[in-house]
Amino acid sequence: MILLQINWNPSPEIFKIGSFAIRYYSLMFVFAFMFGLYLMKKIFINEKISIEKLDSLFIYTVISVLIGARIGHFLFYDPEFLIKKPLEVILPFRFSPKFEFTGFAGLASHGAVIGVIIAMYLYSKKVLKKPILFILDRIVVPVALGGMFVRLGNLMNSEIIGKPTNSDYGFVFKRLGEDFPRHPAQLYEAMSYLVIFIILYFVYWKTDKKKQLGYMFGLFFVMLWTVRFFVEFFKKAQVEGREDWILGLNTGQVLSIPLIIIGLYFMLRDKK
Repeated sequence: MILLQINWNPSPEIFKIGSFAIRYYSLMFVFAFMFGLYLMKKIFINEKISIEKLDSLFIYTVISVLIGARIGHFLFYDPEFLIKKPLEVILPFRFSPKFEFTGFAGLASHGAVIGVIIAMYLYSKKVLKKPILFILDRIVVPVALGGMFVRLGNLMNSEIIGKPTNSDYGFVFKRLGEDFPRHPAQLYEAMSYLVIFIILYFVYWKTDKKKQLGYMFGLFFVMLWTVRFFVEFFKKAQVEGREDWILGLNTGQVLSIPLIIIGLYFMLRDKK
């Protein structure tokens, strides 16, 4: 049915001045951090934690997400670029063939998660003075919602596209010069992350599971990386030659499996 087909061709830029542009992708990150700050404020008030410690949490989170996701992208998907141009990996600029503001294009969720965990370890030790699992159990609530915004940003960029549907159903990415529909893999993930957020929000506010250190963190890992594992079946390979990397699985799926196992460990371990 033609009604199930959407011709997708939005400009990724809201406006542009010279080489500097404000993109929908960047706006989605702003939404993610702002909603995250709002949710963590509610959680801090509920936990009777000083709101002053929220400012440090915000800084730790923003820096760790951007640096972790950026380095993770090149480490997992383009290590050659990381070796040749390490400065362009960290800074939002391109120096060749000419100096240009690029923003942080190229971010990997696996790297972001590693970055956030390291940052939360430092934050819990230096600022919060509580076990790292305490803050991880709570920060996963806004992180799940943030994941939704990031994938919507990917959709606006017409990137991380799905495989052809071989039917009338799907998104036709006109900006890529295509005339056939693909799976809207970005939407699959975005909607899944919204569901994960709702579940975690319910678990935190309506159950006593938050008192079990590591449970919500483990639940988040199991749900998030299970979604990522299955959505990858509908995605176009992000790295050529790595579509069937190990046992027919691609890079994203291989990286997700150990994280699902880690999540199960924290959910099922001895409560003591």
